[in-house]
Amino acid sequence: MKALKETNFSFPGQSNFYRGKVRDIYYFDKKMVMVASDRISAFDVVLPRAIPFKGQVLNQVAQKNLEATRDICPNWLEASPDPNVAVGLMCDPFPVEMVIRGYLAGHAWREYRDGKRMLCGVPLPEGLKENDKLPEPIITPTTKAHEGHDEDISREEILANGLVTEADYVVLEKYTRALFQRGTELAADRGLILVDTKYEFGKLADEIYLIDEVHTPDSSRYFYKEGYQQRQDAGEEQKQLSKEFVRQWLIANGFQGKDGQTVPEMTDEVVKSISDRYLELFEKVTGDVLQKQDYSEVENRIEKKILDYIKTE
Repeated sequence: MKALKETNFSFPGQSNFYRGKVRDIYYFDKKMVMVASDRISAFDVVLPRAIPFKGQVLNQVAQKNLEATRDICPNWLEASPDPNVAVGLMCDPFPVEMVIRGYLAGHAWREYRDGKRMLCGVPLPEGLKENDKLPEPIITPTTKAHEGHDEDISREEILANGLVTEADYVVLEKYTRALFQRGTELAADRGLILVDTKYEFGKLADEIYLIDEVHTPDSSRYFYKEGYQQRQDAGEEQKQLSKEFVRQWLIANGFQGKDGQTVPEMTDEVVKSISDRYLELFEKVTGDVLQKQDYSEVENRIEKKILDYIKTE
């Protein structure tokens, strides 16, 4: 099962390189080139096997949603010369991720289940069940860790620690709520519920830009809208499209990224099932069928596309 696990290019004019959990980032004077690999992470750990077509799905879903939200706020994306590549402005990123939740799911549910009624400084009402809709969307930021786990943080802590100025944070909150509303509307048009998501922002020449991916299966959680309420009323699991099924598989096999735990074996069947879910999400979110890339010369193809783009700039 061929997949793109990593790239190791060296381009003319390249000033730096950074390998994230999923993306390989090549820096230039004022621009950056992001290659979306097929790596997959969960609980802030990169899993040992890459997932065919995952990077292409992430890149193309993000591209579609960045274009669909340009009227809300400026974003970093300028071009996508290859199915796995995004090129755009090099912004100075804020050291927090803006997580927004419309439903009590995933990490928020696990905290609530364990007795917490305050999440990132936001109070939660009593009597909620897993996957219930919240009275209104809540913003629950996290720190942005280059290594290890992101940590929940409140608005008050962000301001007190000087991570973001109050003036900038007001803009981040405004953009976050507007983007989530747009994402909710786009999802509803496709028969989906946008449960929660995260946004990352950066600054360039005193202007705030939306950066990185938007409304992808790695950054967002979706439920199927049809049958949602019936499943809630019956206490059944929600039918969802997100990376949560990977986390649940890991939890069921004794792994949550804690010290001493070992990632369970990722068989070909497990890898294919994850790949199939990403393809399903692409089709459901975009309404299109993914034009699957050819993996035979994937590294050479990506390198050539990036070189050709650099030459035209």
